[in-house]
Amino acid sequence: MRFLIVRTEIRAAADTDIAAAWAGGGRLRDETSAPEPRRQVVHAEDRDAALLLARALSTVGAVRAGRHRVKVLPISDLGPAHPYRWGGGG
Repeated sequence: MRFLIVRTEIRAAADTDIAAAWAGGGRLRDETSAPEPRRQVVHAEDRDAALLLARALSTVGAVRAGRHRVKVLPISDLGPAHPYRWGGGG
């Protein structure tokens, strides 16, 4: 399985937004409709490589300071027109 390792900016949330999400039972952030801005994207062919890359990206100062986060996402084979497709066939 292939993996996508993404370093994103963390969006700040106002206290009123947090309170409204908590009171309404909704979500504060919905990554499917409004993903966090991406700073860096890396691909890996297996889980071990993905975790190694994620650990390396976690040493970036902005991640350590809490301004960015690192996400490891499993991805299935992508179609040829997908924006995150990389070379190597499929």
